[in-house]
Amino acid sequence: MRAVDLIGKKRDGGELTSSELTFLIDGYSRGDIPDYQMSALAMAVYFQGMTARETASLTLAMANSGDQVDLGPIHGIKVDKHSTGGVGDKTTLIIAPLVASVGVPVAKMSGRGLGHTGGTIDKLESIDGFQTELLRERFIAQVNDISLSVIGQSGNMAPADKKLYALRDVTATVESIPLIASSVMSKKIAAGADAIVLDVKTGSGAFMKTLEQSEELAQAMVAIGTEVGRRTAAVISDMDQPLGYAIGNALEVIEAIDTLKGKGPDDLTELCLTLGAHMVVLGGKAAGVDEAKVLLRGQLHNGEALDKFIAFVTAQGGDRAVIDDPSKLPQAAVKVEVKAQAEGFVGAIEAERLGLAAMLLGAGRATKEAEIDHSVGVVLRKKVGDAVAPGDVLAVLHARENNDTAAEVAAMVADAYRIAKTQPEGRSLLLSVVTAEGVKRY
Repeated sequence: MRAVDLIGKKRDGGELTSSELTFLIDGYSRGDIPDYQMSALAMAVYFQGMTARETASLTLAMANSGDQVDLGPIHGIKVDKHSTGGVGDKTTLIIAPLVASVGVPVAKMSGRGLGHTGGTIDKLESIDGFQTELLRERFIAQVNDISLSVIGQSGNMAPADKKLYALRDVTATVESIPLIASSVMSKKIAAGADAIVLDVKTGSGAFMKTLEQSEELAQAMVAIGTEVGRRTAAVISDMDQPLGYAIGNALEVIEAIDTLKGKGPDDLTELCLTLGAHMVVLGGKAAGVDEAKVLLRGQLHNGEALDKFIAFVTAQGGDRAVIDDPSKLPQAAVKVEVKAQAEGFVGAIEAERLGLAAMLLGAGRATKEAEIDHSVGVVLRKKVGDAVAPGDVLAVLHARENNDTAAEVAAMVADAYRIAKTQPEGRSLLLSVVTAEGVKRY
């Protein structure tokens, strides 16, 4: 078997076998197949695509290239959740304890953020003392005890994916649906869950800008999960504006705590209930999504979801006092108000621009080596559809100091808002659901 022959086969529209894809991924991982040949293969896939079986085989080969997590000792059906990313996306902080509170075990491995804001692990590290690295035995014991643990990903999980992604990033092949789908799912499969719920974002603040693209990606990922024996569902949600109001690590923790107290923003609450409901159904604790949503809404209002979050934070060494007094979380030294200059309605918000603004304040990383400032970020006061008058506060920056960077970011935030003369029509947050049975639009 030679790499050049397999590249030619895919270039000409052929279907690669599982053994051929394993040969390519194993060879590339070992260094036997050079970057220039794998670049050629990635470009061939970009133009020719892959079948569902090919994509599943590629995914398994990448998952098998590193550590495999055995969640077998954990009782029950383990359900994982993954988001394709967005601005203000703090859903894991809410969904994990919410779902665990009805007895669905959540044994989750999350990453650090590179880009707009920190990842789930960065957000959790806003809580003083919170431990994101646990020994395997303690991780499993904690999930068996309280149905929940969230830790950092293994450094050797799906290493072939990390190597291939870096190559795709410099060869203009990032946008290939089969390569995106296999990249996401290889890590989810290696993490060992029995079932997977995917939150696929669409819109200006998401990687996939259109609903059709997002549905195509969701279908590819659901097909992979189905092919390898993992029950998988995907929810397509809107990211034309930030989720909730807070963008930034400690700020998002505060909003997550409010949501667990039943006082969160409507959009964030609704998305968490929907994603959580699909997890509960896959976890065997409800017969249908509507029943599961009623169950979970009750957990927000009776305090059990919040109690589970407290147990989770305490079990991993975090200071539970922050839950009662969020002022104990990291606080920015300076707050800068961004005010409206015109009268009308918020017609649109460039979510990606707000994410970049938060990163420039220090809430995210431009490079892997960059340090996160947990205290900084942006809190919106107005969202799409809200009426505004000159002088109304659109957003508040939480910054390290009132300097040129803060002024630049304030201008960027103001520019991200589009003020319209008439109130825009509302856009649904939840757009479609993708399962093995197909696509269903709301």
